[in-house]
Amino acid sequence: MPTDIVIYHNPECGTSRNTLAMIRNAGIEPHVVEYLKTPPSRSMLESLIDRAGLSPREVLREKGTPYAELGLGDESLSDAALVDAIMDHPILINRPLVVSPLGVRLCRPSEAVLDILPNPQRGAFAKEDGEQIVGETGQRIA
Repeated sequence: MPTDIVIYHNPECGTSRNTLAMIRNAGIEPHVVEYLKTPPSRSMLESLIDRAGLSPREVLREKGTPYAELGLGDESLSDAALVDAIMDHPILINRPLVVSPLGVRLCRPSEAVLDILPNPQRGAFAKEDGEQIVGETGQRIA
């Protein structure tokens, strides 16, 4: 029975690439949504945020985005205003968001994905920077 996993992915992001690699290391080929090319609809974005147990502010990415120029650090901005900004500038979505039958997670750090994968890791896994996350037996190291 196939396992439905969706990753909202940015191939330019190391954390997102590591997360995708861990999903594949569990023997799962996820549905990859490059959200900068195909942003989620407003209702999907709001659903993802809610299902992840986060607020719109918690999914905002500051680095490499128009966060500061748009004044998004203003704590008086409503959730709706933050979602409006994300809809106008999908680069503001922190990544990667992963959807699995076990839940939705913002996978920062990337190994957070291990908590929502229904399959165990099939072998050792190290991040791009060489940090060992999963040992030879497929067990999480840290």
